[in-house]
Amino acid sequence: MMFLRLLLIFPVCATLTLAQGLPPVESPPESPPAPNQAVAPVMPAVRKLDNTRFQIGEVVLDQKTREIRFPAEVNMTEDLLEYLIVHQDGKVHESLLVTETSPTHINLAFTLLRYTPSPELYPLPNATGGTSGDFPEVSAEVRAAARIRIDVEWMDEGKIRRIPLNEWVQHETKTTAMPAGPWVYGGSVFENGVYTPEITGDIAVISIIGFCMISYPGEDHDNDGVWIPFPKRVPAKGTEVTVVIAPYQTAPPIPNP
Repeated sequence: MMFLRLLLIFPVCATLTLAQGLPPVESPPESPPAPNQAVAPVMPAVRKLDNTRFQIGEVVLDQKTREIRFPAEVNMTEDLLEYLIVHQDGKVHESLLVTETSPTHINLAFTLLRYTPSPELYPLPNATGGTSGDFPEVSAEVRAAARIRIDVEWMDEGKIRRIPLNEWVQHETKTTAMPAGPWVYGGSVFENGVYTPEITGDIAVISIIGFCMISYPGEDHDNDGVWIPFPKRVPAKGTEVTVVIAPYQTAPPIPNP
């Protein structure tokens, strides 16, 4: 029941239901509207896959595991990285992975699965309208709830492999992989009713830039000159992968006996 209620409160899909597994989607008008006629926004369809999984566009979300999955591909195997994942219309020349998946759909999945956004990495404005060196105070509970892990799945010699995506990023100076710590779901912001990452294409950023949906909170997150694709670990450019986002755990779950 809570899952259905969340569908009714998210800004971009206030009219969605899961009735019969496929909510209605507004159809485009048969003829162009008059200049003063409002056009209803097209709402993303939510399709039920089974008892726990739903699909929004290319995003699959699991109500039980709270996993979010969407397709992407390897975009860079060398040069400096500022982003982990961007939309294909975003800053692809600085990102490890690129995806055709809508950032709005990804954020809707976060909302439906009750992830808590933390604005802790969004700099506060200064007196002149720019950004200051100060950041919002966020409770320990919110910080913990916003921590996520980002894994990647891909076919390797006929087998599906899954590892933390951090392992494909190297610190150029230390020559070690990015620590296997969490990422922060910040949620980003809406401007004039439009989700900001839908415009910028920013999905997951390594070097903190603006109001990105997902940010890296670890050491050197403010340094845009030290992160590169990990040589010999990252598959060839164009390799198809699946991004898997899940709640962060400090230790792996204990298997059932």
